[in-house]
Amino acid sequence: MAQMVVVRFAPSPTGYLHIGGARTALFNWLFARNRAGVFILRIEDTDRKRNTPAALQQVINDLHWLGINWDQGPEIGGPTGPYMQSQRKDIYDKYVHKLLEKNKAYYCFETLEELNQLRRQAEAQRKNFSYPRPEKFPDESDVKKAKAQTRPVTVRFAVPQDEPFIITDVVRGEVKFGPGEIGDFIIQKSDGFPTYNFACVVDDELMGVTHVIRGQEHLMNTPAQQALQDALGFTRPVYAHMSVTISAGGGKLSKRERPKALKKALKQIDEVDLEKLAEVGNIATAQLNSFLAGKTTPDMPSIEAIAKYLRVNLPEVNVVDFFRSGYLPETMVNFLALLGWNPGDKREIMKADELIEAFDLSRLSKSNSLFDRDKLVAFNTEHIRIAPEQKLLEHFRSFLNELESPLLKADDDLLIRLLQINKGARTLSDIEKKCRFLSLDDDAIEYDEKAVKKILLKSDGLAILQIVRDKLAAMEEFTEDRIERLLRGLAEERAVGLGKVAQPLRVAICGTTVSPPIFDSVKILGKDNTLTRIDNTLKRFSTKFQV
Repeated sequence: MAQMVVVRFAPSPTGYLHIGGARTALFNWLFARNRAGVFILRIEDTDRKRNTPAALQQVINDLHWLGINWDQGPEIGGPTGPYMQSQRKDIYDKYVHKLLEKNKAYYCFETLEELNQLRRQAEAQRKNFSYPRPEKFPDESDVKKAKAQTRPVTVRFAVPQDEPFIITDVVRGEVKFGPGEIGDFIIQKSDGFPTYNFACVVDDELMGVTHVIRGQEHLMNTPAQQALQDALGFTRPVYAHMSVTISAGGGKLSKRERPKALKKALKQIDEVDLEKLAEVGNIATAQLNSFLAGKTTPDMPSIEAIAKYLRVNLPEVNVVDFFRSGYLPETMVNFLALLGWNPGDKREIMKADELIEAFDLSRLSKSNSLFDRDKLVAFNTEHIRIAPEQKLLEHFRSFLNELESPLLKADDDLLIRLLQINKGARTLSDIEKKCRFLSLDDDAIEYDEKAVKKILLKSDGLAILQIVRDKLAAMEEFTEDRIERLLRGLAEERAVGLGKVAQPLRVAICGTTVSPPIFDSVKILGKDNTLTRIDNTLKRFSTKFQV
């Protein structure tokens, strides 16, 4: 009987879920579902200085949004928990002591400065730094002395140095690391918590993980992890290291793109009120200056708050960014699945059940994959088109709630109507931007200056708007058909295109030249609100035109 597949996704809650991490989670989930296996969510939260509860909750929210559900992990538990590494310290201590007892690990007491001095010496000698293993390992009495002197106490793994490390990888084949390439490394930090390499090895064994599917950047960790597995008598899982996803600029899709974009925008602004921006970002002015000087980077919520205040569009790199930009989760799952994997045929638009059925590790690619944003938009346009009405409404409401959009006041029937008249929309954000004027107060319309100059103040835009206003006011039945006949008839009467009549009306009711079809827009807005907005526009800009 074949062994049941068990895979895991193990994020560190130090920030938002990066789109690359989401792809790792997705590939593990697809493989588990394809093989009727187990998908575990494990939280690697032993970096106590950088972990935040907010980041952890965002990771969980993002996975839920994508539809990636786990069989064991936070919120639901399971037979191999706990699933927070910070709650497994006693387990790790047990295995650290096993290695110490077998002289396969040893205590160290160097301070950070002393270690840095050793590194500088190696650099001066043009050598790669490798921790000098002592001939005689320290014992418990040495530990007591070190603690009495308030020196840090860590534990290092004694890496075998006599044989090469050979990794058999599903994607890359056989990868060889020569003897001595991997030096002795810390497995227990001075705070008593394990390091990444040690904790994940222990957890993978105790949780029965059969396959480790992760990014190519983790390939260098694998020799150290295999050495630990051998030393502890653990079973080696099957490894599959996925190719790198690169941006259009050729580099790795990085979280640094967002702060980099904000910094560039700030430098292009002539006068910047640093105190105000620091207040908006909930940081000290000194932190903002440090950011502008390229020394430090504020946390992402601060970056986003400042960007929102300045109306700077940041590139999407985290899962929540794509949610806030109006992409559907079905789009993201479809698009991410095709980054470094293919179904073996020419299909591109695929639903989750189709991806599950087709997924196999043998079709993972060695080549880097391009994060093509134009293709992502095309995918989203198609998924909006084919989404069931109620599912699309659910996504739209979630999006509006995240944005705190004025359209939240609309009932389901109106939102469905807006989705229907915006067929062909690329994102939910496009729909919201086009339609938000419908839920604004009549005196809250913000006019686009270019639209006003081009449409209202140029030629006879205001005069046409006055005629349209009078004809709309005289209508008894305010329906889309009658509104359309009125506007088309006026255009024929004046021997102009429909745009010459419709655009002044559009600017008057929504402030811009972009909205859903004008007949639907006017009908949904209603006669009273339409007339009020036209009157407000005529009053405001007729005076300006006369001046």
